[in-house]
Amino acid sequence: MSFFTEMTWQNWIRNIIDIGIVSYIIYKLILLVRGTRAVQLIKGILLLVLTWAISTWFDLYTLKWLMNQMFTFGVVTILVIFQPELRRALEQLGRGTLFARTSSLDRDQLNERISELIKAVQFMSKRKIGALIVFERSTGLSELIESGIKMESTISSELLINIFTPNTPLHDGAIIIRGPQIMAAACYLPLSENPFISKELGTRHRAAIGVSEVTDAVSVIVSEETGQITLAVGGMIVRDIKEESLISKLFEELSQQNGQAVKPKSKFLFRKKKEGDANG
Repeated sequence: MSFFTEMTWQNWIRNIIDIGIVSYIIYKLILLVRGTRAVQLIKGILLLVLTWAISTWFDLYTLKWLMNQMFTFGVVTILVIFQPELRRALEQLGRGTLFARTSSLDRDQLNERISELIKAVQFMSKRKIGALIVFERSTGLSELIESGIKMESTISSELLINIFTPNTPLHDGAIIIRGPQIMAAACYLPLSENPFISKELGTRHRAAIGVSEVTDAVSVIVSEETGQITLAVGGMIVRDIKEESLISKLFEELSQQNGQAVKPKSKFLFRKKKEGDANG
């Protein structure tokens, strides 16, 4: 108690400022790794720490020795594992965006994104232009984005169509969308190894299923052979999905990343198909 009674008001203010700054930095770092696969790695590290604590508490010699050996190389391991996140943090710090306020996705923005997507996939479906479009959600896709050609472009139906037009430089591979931007095109995705996938489905569909198995991404595929539109979520696919169902499902899935249920505007959901054709 003497420690607190001997503190002056200047010390109180200094300590409050100190704790506030440290708390804010920790908060921003949590936001930085949130939505990436680093979250799962952190959970694994916490599990190892818990195992070490149990082995120490019960004096389990062999297990404690094994944990100590792992922690000996832990710093180097952490630097290797979190290299993408650390690099992203340094880049954001250099750009001054690490402590920038993040804006939430509202209904109008989501409407616009899905509207542009629907125009593009309907256009490509009628002309049997193959396409693979991936929406990033909670799990970060930075590693997959780096495998392609970075764009960081605003989403538009014209751009989506132009990317997947045959014999263009970027038509192979997938495009990855993060928020309101097309982050990259011609990205390589992990192929699903599920033996129960229909033999009718090609590489494009297997890639869409594969990325939805290892992440919570949502993928939209246009078949080059049939022109059918397919939606892939959670390792499952809905083949030949109709326009209204696709819009509704995209709203449901993409609004969940913000912890809110966002419903599509009725005039957008039930718009006439000819309107989409005119803009496609």
